[in-house]
Amino acid sequence: MQLGFNNDLYVEIQSKKIKEKIKQFDKLYLEFGGKLFDDYHASRVLPGFAPDSKIKMLAELKEITEIIICINAGDIERKKVRADYGITYDMEVLRLIDEFKALELNVNSVVITLYKGESSAKKFQNQLEKRGIKTYIHTPTAGYPTNVDIIVSDEGYGANAYIETTKPLVVVTAPGPANGKLATCLSQLYHEYKHGIKAGYAKYETFPVWNLPLKHPVNVAYEAATADLKDVNMIDSFHLEKYGITAINYNRDLEVFPVLKAILNKITGKDIYYSPTDMGVNMIGSCIDDDKLVAEAGCQEIIRRYYKAACDAKTGIGDEETAQRINILMNELEINPVAKRPVIESANTKSKAEDLPVIALQLPNGKIVTGKKTDLLSPASALVLNAIKELTNIPDEVYLLAPNVLEPILKLKPKSHQGSQSLNLEEVLIALSICSVTNPVVEKAMANLSQLSGCEAHASFMVYNGDLNSLRKLNINLTCESIFYSNNLFMTD
Repeated sequence: MQLGFNNDLYVEIQSKKIKEKIKQFDKLYLEFGGKLFDDYHASRVLPGFAPDSKIKMLAELKEITEIIICINAGDIERKKVRADYGITYDMEVLRLIDEFKALELNVNSVVITLYKGESSAKKFQNQLEKRGIKTYIHTPTAGYPTNVDIIVSDEGYGANAYIETTKPLVVVTAPGPANGKLATCLSQLYHEYKHGIKAGYAKYETFPVWNLPLKHPVNVAYEAATADLKDVNMIDSFHLEKYGITAINYNRDLEVFPVLKAILNKITGKDIYYSPTDMGVNMIGSCIDDDKLVAEAGCQEIIRRYYKAACDAKTGIGDEETAQRINILMNELEINPVAKRPVIESANTKSKAEDLPVIALQLPNGKIVTGKKTDLLSPASALVLNAIKELTNIPDEVYLLAPNVLEPILKLKPKSHQGSQSLNLEEVLIALSICSVTNPVVEKAMANLSQLSGCEAHASFMVYNGDLNSLRKLNINLTCESIFYSNNLFMTD
């Protein structure tokens, strides 16, 4: 894979900036924007960015760091899902805690924010406390966002329980956006100052990148990723007025900044920041080595986000407005999805010709392979078999898995009451793994599975949970037409 981003430099200079911020205060509350673990969005739009670079950076600071995890009570109630893992936000909190502990990072507590009596949130609190995790409930802040005197009082932030922290760096993170990280940080600052501790606040930014142009595809890709939240990138007018420098931020930070500045002034007794950009720690723009490559990666992400939003609207998970907003962004950048993404035409053309569901994938050498539904195999299963055969130079007529191997597995399918009778990708990968023990050709083909990581693919239909999760685990970047696989309402593959 071609690299357009210097990850080593990023870790070095981002760490340096964080340490500089810590030195300004007795204690720093660092709000993490974006995903702390497995930031695949960043790795897709910045080829060379390591998905785990942020957490590795924190692991190096573990002696001075503790972590607070926030989760919106409404997201627990709605069973909101983290798209790249396919798990709900509350389950993601549990996964995060396990990951932090494995790295010997101290998890101080979990904060359930914006609580309005949701029964599922109370159940989650009970679940956490039974496992020895300190859990706090925060309700909406009285007076927010207009009455600063009430916000910064015992009726406002003071109504929240004080979370006792002991380390100089307190990282406040969440499974996704709009989970109350900022309010938790400011609530803590209020309590810290009442306890005589000079605490500070900063934001670990990832996107938008403040020193890239407003309409740079990497920044527009962030807009596409948050289209459901109606985020819009804007020029930071406060930064431009104070410093005469154009910086990019987004609407929510700009809208809240006057209030945030007033709140920080009332808590600390002075102005700490003069613009939203001032608050951020974001050195990404200084680590881009190949702007052309990174810009193209941003365009590809916008296309992927559009297809995802269209499928969500079709299934009722999302709304049509989100897809329309992303379509407008594509038009602004004059992005033609079919021209930029050859797998779209390959999948749709073959699907129409054969009247079957098809998935197309572009290999690292540029060649496109396809997989179609058969009596034995799902399209994803056929695709991956064809792809690793091509990578291993195995003739098309040679079976990696002979029908007499697959048929006994297939006979079990009706007994399990699953929605599809073809073998899904997970089942085929298990069969391949077993056969590889005694068949060196299969073993060699399996070794090439890793080459599929980062490949682009497109399906002529909406891929369902079973194969979708398996393709995701192979790190294949899949887009889908917003067309149902069949007329059946219950589908697992």
